[in-house]
Amino acid sequence: MQVKILWADDEIDLLKPHILFLESKGYEVVPVNNGSTAVDKNREDEFDIVFLDENMPGISGLDALALIKKDKPHVPVVMITKSEEEHIMEEAIGSNIADYLIKPVNPNQILLAIKKNLDKSKLVSQTTNSNYQKEFKELGMQLNSRLDVKEWFDLYEQLVYWELKLQNIEDSGMQEILNMQKKEANTRFSKFVEDNYLDWLNGVEESPQMIHTLFKNKINPILENESAFVLVIDNLRYDQWKVLSPIFSKYFTINNEEIIYSILPTATQYARNAFFAGLMPSEIAKKYPQYWLNEEDEGSKNKFESQLLETQLKRLGRDVKWSYNKITNLDAGKRLSDNFDKLLDNKLNVIVWNFVDMLSHARTDMEVIKELADDESAYRSLTLSWFEHSPLHDIVKKCAEAGKKLIVTTDHGTVRVNNPVKIMGERSTNSNLRYKVGRNLSYKEKEVFQIKDPSEGYLPKSGLSSEFVFTKENDFFVYPSNYNHFVKHYGNTFQHGGISLEEVLIPYVELEPKTEKVATIESQPTEAPKRDVSRFSRRRK
Repeated sequence: MQVKILWADDEIDLLKPHILFLESKGYEVVPVNNGSTAVDKNREDEFDIVFLDENMPGISGLDALALIKKDKPHVPVVMITKSEEEHIMEEAIGSNIADYLIKPVNPNQILLAIKKNLDKSKLVSQTTNSNYQKEFKELGMQLNSRLDVKEWFDLYEQLVYWELKLQNIEDSGMQEILNMQKKEANTRFSKFVEDNYLDWLNGVEESPQMIHTLFKNKINPILENESAFVLVIDNLRYDQWKVLSPIFSKYFTINNEEIIYSILPTATQYARNAFFAGLMPSEIAKKYPQYWLNEEDEGSKNKFESQLLETQLKRLGRDVKWSYNKITNLDAGKRLSDNFDKLLDNKLNVIVWNFVDMLSHARTDMEVIKELADDESAYRSLTLSWFEHSPLHDIVKKCAEAGKKLIVTTDHGTVRVNNPVKIMGERSTNSNLRYKVGRNLSYKEKEVFQIKDPSEGYLPKSGLSSEFVFTKENDFFVYPSNYNHFVKHYGNTFQHGGISLEEVLIPYVELEPKTEKVATIESQPTEAPKRDVSRFSRRRK
């Protein structure tokens, strides 16, 4: 389909060579010599792009721009001017122009502006596909080698990078290939965790940085010299962090970004309690039984987080003024934002924000959320939209304005499940879809990761817990009774508790406030940050 261009300039006759050049490239150009005619033509006809001279008699280019945008706000307008005055540029940019060119312009500048605005999506798609094709073989070679802990970090980082790059392009072919590669990666990663997890916990092999030692190893040393806010966004995947990070980068410099390991089960009851206590679940149950509830016990399994944090601070000899706030709804978030100044005298402020966890559960139970977050891309988009308009965004800005260091992390991630795995157990078996704990469990051993002796996995023993079993990759447990109903209900939902890249490998980020004033920065839709593709050809040493 031929691209149609409207070009308004009071010296349009002098631009005849430019117009002939564009027509030789296959474009249709409608020339007019004043702003009024440009506005009328735009109303009468459909144009793909408008070139508009800023300085014309009668209706000026800026006035015409306002009227054109009012009539057809989505048509890209390129402003052309002889003036380099800053206020003119600011007014044009503020009116949402697509580009700004300074006279004299040559034909290739015009051609570039057209391609940048009309062909950008196609060109980005072609380039991104080409770059991923080059990296596909390298990623495949890495997957076929014996990756260590750090190499798994690097590989997952690359997979998330390409997932974010490919999600916005027109051609979905490469996205499907990436999904296959990611599935293979999850298969191999699950095997890696199976082979090494118990050895890490029991000192047979050196362990990676894990959630239960995170506070001691990373956060506590920071408190030696400065105060900090610690934000724990429950259930935050690494890819979700990557789409949120450009907003944080408006107010903070990212000093350190790492991927760490959660523990099994990758569930709030276990992983977040481990973070606050600085202990594995069985150690909490033994040392502080008053703060631990087993699967069969009634009540919230995470209601003692502040008490567990207090015990860890005492063990670390960290006698500081601190606060703990858990946000589970909008009103609580607004109250915390309104009372933010009361936190500034504390050495440590810990904020637990439960929205992402609530989102994943709501997606399982509510059809409207299922439609809004149909896949990973939509799930990330919904998370970004929530954050931009949430009280948490306000709190993040206030942290930066107050010059406070901010640490962002989570307790575990979540994975979209679509492969049912049959299991049978007693009525008292827990209800989680990604792990089961109980007696007399019946399943196919090759389909799960088993911890037959909970003490080996530093998991508490109770009347139920003769063993723990975990699903892998994108599997989820289903009982044979009413099998089809539960497969349909829970298939294609986001769950956590088992072993997958998305659940186990989680973000830990340290941010320093930027020195410039951040209060005037307004939230705008953002894209994932660009990265140097060439670095992926080099294996991390």
